[in-house]
Amino acid sequence: MKHLENISKLFSKDFVENPLIETFEVGRIALPTGKLVACDPVITSDMKEFKVHFPTGEFPVLLHKERDTNCVAYAEIRFAAEDITEWKIATTEGQDTADLKGEEIFGYPVESGMASFMDLETQDCLNHLEKTLFHRKGADFMGIYEEFFHEHFFDENGAIDQYAFLKPDEEMPGTVLAFEAGYGEGFYASYIGFGKDSQPVKIVTEFIEILS
Repeated sequence: MKHLENISKLFSKDFVENPLIETFEVGRIALPTGKLVACDPVITSDMKEFKVHFPTGEFPVLLHKERDTNCVAYAEIRFAAEDITEWKIATTEGQDTADLKGEEIFGYPVESGMASFMDLETQDCLNHLEKTLFHRKGADFMGIYEEFFHEHFFDENGAIDQYAFLKPDEEMPGTVLAFEAGYGEGFYASYIGFGKDSQPVKIVTEFIEILS
């Protein structure tokens, strides 16, 4: 799989060495259970978590932008500072890489132009928030994007930023990291880098393939 080979070349080191990519550390995501979900948070309310369970706690997140367009090409969570010995495409329950042919991938659809990382517990909190707002506002409910996400990305002067850390429930520890997904709509795969003890070191979602 050429995508996997390219991910390995770009992300196996502590930093990305490619003149076409500009990297930003944007903050830390809180994962209370280590059951990680990657999805379009506007259209997907029941995305399955990845089969691999990740460490719990708060971890740094990096966005890697395509320098020419300023679009988010890759989103990365780092769980440990150690050498990566193997990369695998991230899968959820019911997915088997043996079923993939050629350059086929497993991934998630994006229709809103926005993607996200969050804990499975946090996805439940987001779903609960959406239902609560719907019941409270009724016909005035404009959808979870307008009610929850929009103000963090746009104000009366236009775009604020390309990402935001959000808490759908202030009493729960988990955070949603929402961010622009590449050029917008698409179907995107995630890849997990493992260390010598077969524990996950980082996960990367690819939106724009930039050859190393």
